[in-house]
Order: sequence, then C-alpha cells, then structure tokens
Amino acid sequence: MAGSRGNTLVVPQAASALDQLKYEVAQELGIQFSQDGYHGNMATRDTGAIGGNMVRRMIQIAEQQLAGRAR
Repeated sequence: MAGSRGNTLVVPQAASALDQLKYEVAQELGIQFSQDGYHGNMATRDTGAIGGNMVRRMIQIAEQQLAGRAR
C-alpha cells in the first residue's frame, strides 16, 4: 500500500524543529528552496542530500545524548 508508512511523526511537536533542521542543512549544502513553498521542482539528488544529512545530524545528536546519560 503506497504511502501507508508516510511522513507521520512519532512526536508531532518536533515538526518545527525538523523543518528548521531541513533548512539549515539545505543552506549548508548550498541548496535553495523556492520562495513560494513549492518544492516539486527540486532535483531528487538535492532532496536526497538534504534528507541524508538530516539523518546524519540526528544520529549525531542522539549519540551525544546517549553518551551524556552513560556518565
């Protein structure tokens, strides 16, 4: 079933933080978003780079948090 696993957030309150992270990563990579909010014209390579770097950053944050708990 297409889309059944979709983009449902486990913690809905994190939506704004994830959006902020997305724009930060895109800016670091030099990828521009359109001003009207439409992202359908973005290359798959660019969206994949943004998503991949977001995941790397989230893993880094989680590892730091786990290391802080282990002390």
